[in-house]
Order: sequence, then structure tokens, then C-alpha cells
Amino acid sequence: MTTSSGTLRALVMSSRPISWVNTAFPFGAAYALAHGGMDVRGVVGILFFLIPYNLLMYGVNDVFDYESDLHNPRKGGVEGILLDRRLHRLTIWAAILLPLPFVAYLVAVGDAAANLMLAASLFMVVAYSAPKLRFKERPFLDSMTSSFHFVSPAVYGVLLAGLRPDLTVWLALLAYYLWGMASHAFGAVQDVVADRAGGIGSVATVIGARATVRFALALYLVAGALLRFLDWPWSLAALLVLPYAGMVLPFLNITDETSEDANRGWRRFLWINYVVGFLLTQLLILGSLRG
Repeated sequence: MTTSSGTLRALVMSSRPISWVNTAFPFGAAYALAHGGMDVRGVVGILFFLIPYNLLMYGVNDVFDYESDLHNPRKGGVEGILLDRRLHRLTIWAAILLPLPFVAYLVAVGDAAANLMLAASLFMVVAYSAPKLRFKERPFLDSMTSSFHFVSPAVYGVLLAGLRPDLTVWLALLAYYLWGMASHAFGAVQDVVADRAGGIGSVATVIGARATVRFALALYLVAGALLRFLDWPWSLAALLVLPYAGMVLPFLNITDETSEDANRGWRRFLWINYVVGFLLTQLLILGSLRG
């Protein structure tokens, strides 16, 4: 019998606490910069993208990926749990109900453009894992959708603040989007063997482990090149791509047979995000003070 504390812990772990900041920070930073500060709307948005959004994204994934997760040795740590089958129905309900009051408030205070972006973000979160849609099993669309999960909160933050992005903002968002695609593609490399055995498609199963690593490196470098076109000091963000490029370099000659070795790089990625996030925060503060 699953205890209440055990159930709560499973739900929290299913939402991937280590990744909460990856969606809450983009929204919060974008909203604060576009709005010129923080208010109730911004705080509610941060709370939404911190936990409910992640529970919807990862909880749905854990339920519908259960059979493949049974054979995934990475499950059980920071990279996700193997969700007890008895909690599947509860997880789906929690993933739907927890976001509702947040979404209702955000829709009420947002305009048409912001609400459309929020709807697109929620749709893509569900479409990634839900039966029939399963964007995660559609090569290249998998990386595009995964990146959208993290870029859309930033776009939504800008729109909710009432700002319409100019060319500079779109350039920064495009660089962020390419970074997200690169990160997802590299993350898919470690599962090439398991995914092929399970009949699961991904960008890595289609073009192979080695080509995928090189594809990821190219996307990282293009993202950095785009950021160089931003005004000072925002252009310094181009340097923040270098740790990710360095992360994938040791795996440029990886083979499909040794693809699981990429997990070493992926584990570094999880912690690089925190260091880069800290540096990006300092850059945002510097840019705001100069602006």
C-alpha cells in the first residue's frame, strides 16, 4: 500500500526537481526584463513554470513511457524515476488539476497573444508524450518540440508583460531554441541502443550517434554565433555556449555501439546548466543596470 508521503514524494520526483529552474528561470527573467520588474502576474507565472508545468510535462511522460522505462537503467535518479504503475491514474489527474488554477489566472490577466502562446506551450508539453501524438518518437520533431518546452516560457513571459519582441529579442530566442534542440539531440544519443531495441524513433536512432553528436555541436556553435550579433553586454552570452560545446567534444567519434557512454556527458550537462544559469543571471543584472 502506497503511503501518502510516498505518493507525494513520487509526484515530486516525477516532476524532475532538478529541472524546475530550467522552465521557471526563462519565464521569470524574460518577464522581469520585459516588464521592468516583478509583480503578482510574474510571481504566479514563476510558480506555474516551477512545478505544475513540470509535473504536466514529466508526469505524462512517466506514465506513457512506463514500459520503455522498465528497461532504462537511467531511471531511478536525477534523470527521472520509474513511476509505480499504481500511481499512474493519480499522476495524470494531478498533472491536469494542479496547473488549472494557475492557467485560469494567467489567461484572465493575459491578452490574446499571451494566451495563444500559453496554449501552444501546454499543447506541446502534452503532445510530446501523449498517445497518438507522441512527438518524442518523430525524429527531428522530437528535438524541436523538446526545445519549445523551454523556450516557450520565455516567449510567454515577454508577451505576458505586454512587450512585442523586436528583431534583437527574436534573435536571442532563436539562439536559445537552437541551444534547446542541441541539448535534446545530445541527450538522445545515450538511448540509441535501447530506443532501437524498443522500436522508438528519435533523431539519434535515425542519423546515428556520431552524426547526432556533431549535429548537436553545430547547433550549439550556431546559437553562439547568433548571440554575437546582440548589443553589448548581451553579446557576452555567446561565451556561455562554450561549456556545452566542450561537453560534447569528447563524444564526436562515438559509435552506436558505445552510445551509452554519452551518459557521462549528459550528467555533466545537468550541472553545467546551473553554472551557466548563474552566469547568465549576472549578465542579465549587468545588462539591466546598463539599460
